[in-house]
Amino acid sequence: MQQPLAERLRPKSLGDYVSQAHLIGKNGALRQQIERGVIPSLILWGPPGVGKTTLATIIANTTDRPFFTLSAINSGVKDVREVIEKAKKQDGLFTVKNPILFIDEIHRFSKSQQDSLLGAVEKGWVTLIGATTENPSFEVIPALLSRCQVYTLNEFSKNDLLDLLERAIAKDEFLQKKRITLKETDALLRLSGGDARKLLNIFELLVNAVNTNTVVITNKLVTEKVQQNTVRYDKTGEQHYDIISAFIKSIRGSDPNAAVYWLARMIEGGEDIKFIARRMIISASEDIGLANPTALIMANNTFQAVTTIGYPEARIILSQCAIYLATSPKSNAAYMAINHAQQLVKQTGDLSVPIALRNAPTKLMKDLGYGNEYKYAHDFPNNFVQQNYLPSEIENTKLYIPGNNKKEHLYLQDLQKKWKGKYNY
Repeated sequence: MQQPLAERLRPKSLGDYVSQAHLIGKNGALRQQIERGVIPSLILWGPPGVGKTTLATIIANTTDRPFFTLSAINSGVKDVREVIEKAKKQDGLFTVKNPILFIDEIHRFSKSQQDSLLGAVEKGWVTLIGATTENPSFEVIPALLSRCQVYTLNEFSKNDLLDLLERAIAKDEFLQKKRITLKETDALLRLSGGDARKLLNIFELLVNAVNTNTVVITNKLVTEKVQQNTVRYDKTGEQHYDIISAFIKSIRGSDPNAAVYWLARMIEGGEDIKFIARRMIISASEDIGLANPTALIMANNTFQAVTTIGYPEARIILSQCAIYLATSPKSNAAYMAINHAQQLVKQTGDLSVPIALRNAPTKLMKDLGYGNEYKYAHDFPNNFVQQNYLPSEIENTKLYIPGNNKKEHLYLQDLQKKWKGKYNY
């Protein structure tokens, strides 16, 4: 039985590996480690079809190590422990080169499954290589992540994909028997979505669909022979992040048409409604904030409502909230204020709390004057009195810059009236 083209062309060495020059190019950080034979446990993060599994295999072959592999889709804690025991026995046969344990789609492992790897990685019984399409910061437990180096693999560029097709035509034994011309490749590349495996699968389908030895690849041929998916959305892969990004940016950009379109893409793709609703809560604060404080209440109520209702009716509630957020006035003043404050704290985090603001739970602290000069705002007209609430070294620092919207104009006028110059911008 003939192997698929993508498998027949799978690179066997670093020299055959396409793309990812930042990692395995001449001066790539990972290549240098491979050539020295000193491989840390690592996570390969990137979209589907960019060579994560291939790279793991090449690392094992190049460094001459035993290679064990598990798929997170169909492996449990028992499987992990069995493989680790096999690896430990192999490890006794080697002085330096401990076995490699490759786990595909490691983000699908539960916390307990990931926990079962910790001892083996920490004691050096195995070198772990995990492959994931998901951000490891969210999907890999901190204890395991701290023991691994994370390397990001990029989506293939247009030139990478074209190079891959040319290599296939030139090197594959079956394709060499055909006279293949790449006349037009736009449709082919678009359908691949940057996924090399998908590209080669489609390419092989096209070649096999032509009954003669002369094959001319055109956009028309691709359209006729390939059944294009009407909805491209992978809720477990790169599209999960790309489309939610487009959705949030459409809300931020005050375009309800675009917001509802990207929302529909996620709904049709079966995205978790809680995930969508959580992101709208963040957007309500980050992008709208004080320009319309009700947006946060609306988004939070949406989260509660869709959790109760579920699909399909939840789509209406999500749509209502998305349109409300997209049409709301925008301000990122609160978001920027906390960013500026955190940056300032990194520089001035050792400054003393003003004595007037300090807590005085003991007699000694009271004798030292803690809190003596504090002015209780509610004892003064309009519940306000001027006093310094920041360390004296930074007392005039401006962190909150009101946004250019009706609500925050009113806030600014009130602040300027109270503080007499402190909030003049």
